[in-house]
Amino acid sequence: MTGTIFAGGPILTMDAGDTRPDAIGIHGDRIVAVGSLAEVRETLPVAVLHDLGGQTLIPAFIDPHGHFPDSAIVSLLRADLSARTGCTTLAEAFRRLAAKAADTAAGAWVMGAALDESQLTERRLPTRDELDAVSTDHPIWVIHASGHCGVANSVALARQGITEDSTDPRGGRYLRDGSGRLTGGIEGLSAMGEMGDTHFLLDEGAFAGCFAAARDEYLAQGVTLAQNSWTALPLLRLFRRIADQGDPGIDLILLPVAEDEPALCQSGIGRDWPAGEIALGPRKLLTDGSFLMRTALLTAPYPGTDGSGLAYMSRDQLGAEVQKLHRLGHQIHCHCNGDAASDMFLDAVAAALHDHPRDDHRHTIIHGQVMRRDQISRCADLGVTISFFPAHVWYWGDQHYDDILGPERAQDISPTGWAAAAGLRFTIHNDASVTPTRPLELIHTTVNRRTQSGRLLGPDQRITPLAALRAHTIDAAWQVFRDAERGSIEMGKLADLAILDGNPLTRPETIKTIRVRETWRRGTRVFRREATKVGEPA
Repeated sequence: MTGTIFAGGPILTMDAGDTRPDAIGIHGDRIVAVGSLAEVRETLPVAVLHDLGGQTLIPAFIDPHGHFPDSAIVSLLRADLSARTGCTTLAEAFRRLAAKAADTAAGAWVMGAALDESQLTERRLPTRDELDAVSTDHPIWVIHASGHCGVANSVALARQGITEDSTDPRGGRYLRDGSGRLTGGIEGLSAMGEMGDTHFLLDEGAFAGCFAAARDEYLAQGVTLAQNSWTALPLLRLFRRIADQGDPGIDLILLPVAEDEPALCQSGIGRDWPAGEIALGPRKLLTDGSFLMRTALLTAPYPGTDGSGLAYMSRDQLGAEVQKLHRLGHQIHCHCNGDAASDMFLDAVAAALHDHPRDDHRHTIIHGQVMRRDQISRCADLGVTISFFPAHVWYWGDQHYDDILGPERAQDISPTGWAAAAGLRFTIHNDASVTPTRPLELIHTTVNRRTQSGRLLGPDQRITPLAALRAHTIDAAWQVFRDAERGSIEMGKLADLAILDGNPLTRPETIKTIRVRETWRRGTRVFRREATKVGEPA
C-alpha cells in the first residue's frame, strides 16, 4: 500500500477528544492511520510524505446551509450588482444593467442580482420607472441580495401578469407609491413567483457551466460538501443530469421543497435517485422573510414601527407540513429568521413529536437570527438543532444596531454564545449567495463579532475558534447525519482535508487573513493555491 502521509504541522482533528496527532495517513479515499509519525509510517511504509511545513491540517469544511451554485449563476449569467464587486451607487447598477441589456436580444430577460440598498450611497432600491429608463425593450428583474424581494420594470411586470389591479398574495406584497401605483418592488416568494426561483431562465448547458464554476470556487475555500437548500423540482432535474454523469468533483446535499412531498418520493425522480456524490437530504420549509426587508417575523415590532414582519405561511399550514414530513421520516430544515417564526416551528415540532414520537430527528432551524434564551433551551428539550447566520454581524451588524433591530436586540443576533453555554449542537453558515462562501471569514466573524465599523456586537455571543471550526466541520456533518463518514480526521473516514497557512486556534483576531493552501477530496488534491509574491510558499 502506498498512500500519503501528512506531518510537520498542527493537525486539528475535530474528533470527540480534540486529539492532536503528529501525523495521519491516507490511502485511496480514506484516512487509514492517525498517530505518531512512526505509527503512521508503520501502517504506510512506502507512502509519500507530504510535509506541512508548519501549516495546519484540518478536515475539509462543510457548508451547513447555502444555495450552490447560485454564486456562479450571479457572476456568469446575471448583472452582478453586489457591493463587493464595486456596485455602490444606483448609477453603477444602472450602468451594469444597461451593459447587460446591450448584450441581450430585444425581448429577452435582463437579470440583475445581489443588490443591497444598505451598501448603496442612495440607501434605497431602484424604482420601476428607473428600470424603464434603462430599457423598455427588455423585461428587467433585479433581485435583492437577501433573495426575498426585488424590483421589476414595466415590461417585466406585464410579462408576469402583474397589473395595477393585482392583489397581494399570501406571504407577499406588490409595493405601491402614495397614489397606489405599482413601484415595481415585489416582496416575498409568493409574490415574486418564478422570478424568485434559482432555475428561472436556466437551461441545462448554462447550469452545467455554473455548477463547474461554483465547484471550483468552493474547493478553493476548502469546502468539499455543499448544499442547495431550496431545490424545486425543475432544479432537481438539472442536478439529476449532473448526478447521472458520475462524480461531479464535489459532494452535494439537495434539500427538496417540503410542499413537493409525498409526491416527490413516490415519483421516479425521487424514488430512483442514484446513490452517489449528489444526494437528497432534509426537506425545506420557509416561515418568514428577511431582516433586510423587515419581513422577518418578530414577537415585538421593528423599532419605530408597528410592523412585526411577514409570515410566509399560517401557523396551521406550518403545523400540517411539519406533521407530514415528520411522519414520513424526513429531516426538516426550516427557515426561521425572526423569533416569532421560531416559535411557530418549535410549536409544530412539539406537536409532531407528541403525535409521532421519534428519536434523533435533528430537525433544524435555519438562521435563528434573534432566537431568545428560552427558545435555545426549548430546542435542547425537543432535540432541535440550529444553523446560525453570523455573517450578518459583519455585513449588516451596524444596520441591525442603528436601524433594523436597535441597539438592544442587535447584540444577540445569531446567539452562538447562548447555544454553546446550553450545550446545544449548532452550525454556522454563509447562505451563499447572500454572502459568499468564505468559511475562514465566517469563523473570524463568529469568534470576534466585529461589525464593519469596528463595533463589538454581542460580546457574550462570542465562541472559541475551536467551537467555530467544529461548527463548520464535524458539527456540520452531524447536523445532516454525515458524521460517521466525514467532518473529522479519524480512522476510516473520507480523506477530505484542508491545509491552512495559519492556525486559527493561535491567532483568533486574524483568522480572516488565513488562507486555504490546499484542498483534498476523497484522497486526491483538488486545489492548490499558487504563490502570489516572492517568498510566499505555494
